[in-house]
Amino acid sequence: MENILRYYLMPHPPLIIPSVGKGQERAIQNTIDACNQVGEEISNSKPETIVLITPHGTMFSDALAISNEEHIRGDFSQFKDFDTYIEGRIDKEFNEELINTCNVENIPAAGIDSDILRKFNREYKLDHGAMIPMYFINKYYKDYKIVHVTYAALSDIELYKFGMAIRKSAENLNKKIVIIASGDLSHRLSEDGPYEYSPEGSKFDKLLLDNLEKGDVLSVFNMDKYMVECAGECGLRSVFIMLGAMEGEEVKGKLLSYEGPFGVGYGVMAFNNELKGQSNLQELINMKKELYNKKISSNNLYVKLARESLNHYYTYGHFMAKPGELPKELSKEKGGVFVSLKKFGNLRGCIGTFLPTTDSVAEEIIKNSVEAAIHDPRFPRVTENELLDIDISVDILSRPHKSTKEELDPKKYGVIVMQGHKKGLLLPDLEGVDTVDYQLQIACEKANINPLEEYEIERFKVTRYKEGE
Repeated sequence: MENILRYYLMPHPPLIIPSVGKGQERAIQNTIDACNQVGEEISNSKPETIVLITPHGTMFSDALAISNEEHIRGDFSQFKDFDTYIEGRIDKEFNEELINTCNVENIPAAGIDSDILRKFNREYKLDHGAMIPMYFINKYYKDYKIVHVTYAALSDIELYKFGMAIRKSAENLNKKIVIIASGDLSHRLSEDGPYEYSPEGSKFDKLLLDNLEKGDVLSVFNMDKYMVECAGECGLRSVFIMLGAMEGEEVKGKLLSYEGPFGVGYGVMAFNNELKGQSNLQELINMKKELYNKKISSNNLYVKLARESLNHYYTYGHFMAKPGELPKELSKEKGGVFVSLKKFGNLRGCIGTFLPTTDSVAEEIIKNSVEAAIHDPRFPRVTENELLDIDISVDILSRPHKSTKEELDPKKYGVIVMQGHKKGLLLPDLEGVDTVDYQLQIACEKANINPLEEYEIERFKVTRYKEGE
């Protein structure tokens, strides 16, 4: 008999809890009904353990976090409900097997407890991404332990392999489990939603749910990165892990409900668990390599040079020399250059110079691409394994000119603020930076300048080159 009894995609809107929603939950009655259906189905299945994959626990950039004390508890006080709480018993036997399996398979995962989280000023507790599915399960069934996993900023293949490790652990222990991928879909479905509206939001929701219903795993992993980034979702990585646990099965989803009245997509889906000996892992690896090769082959010269610089540094341990055959604007001209590294749409490193520090733009790119990878103090050093998942952009800065506040435009101009030896720079056209006041506020914070005091302003323009464009 199959060890994984059922799989579900479930949303986690806090207002679905009546004591939080205070009547607003009636606008997502279909979602409530579908979540109750999931609770009843799980009760009928009677699993020993429920694996909850959530985006809202304490997240680490370099490892999946597995809550690892005997018990765990959480409440909804952050949503002004001080009475409702959820608690669960941790399946430490499963945790131990899962962590050991991850160690063998080279998957970065770690057990976390109160002592570890205290070092990061975090609490050991259940998050709402786990509590809301548990709220509906507990209505019908309570005789289970949990494995509470917070996903990390790992590659999609690593997340898929972690799902495979969950499956292998269940088989090794001969334990009956249910897997729940907790995640809301796009947070940008409407103008009155919690985040800025994007037309890509509804496209993402429809495409993801359609692909899951059809069982088209490769298409789930191959969705347009721009669309995914614009959608502002928090469920895709949970889905990657769940699909990894389905390795060897014919994947078919059944959509129980989909709603988005508050500008956020809430999808509830159940999946089959019919073993077919169907493997997707190698196809996913091959697809990823093909997409990477296609991306770098279509790069413009600026980004191509940054990519070559990174590859050279990680291969040989030193900066590459400036190539001999480059156009004049790269080899002869000087300029400030910023190199930004993004991973899955999230900033992974950014270092730059607003005035030239070398003899050419090319040398500036070579230097700053490596600096962004290894010396941005906000992030751990980029590892060589991450390079496949890194997207690069190169900004060439015009020479700064003195400016007044009235002459600024955060979409068109970058800004430099100066007060004595203090300087702060902010590039133009950054997501969420829509006003001059906010642009100056961030620049002043970076320079440790009191924005209420007098300071000088300079503005500059940027020519931005992105990977694959």
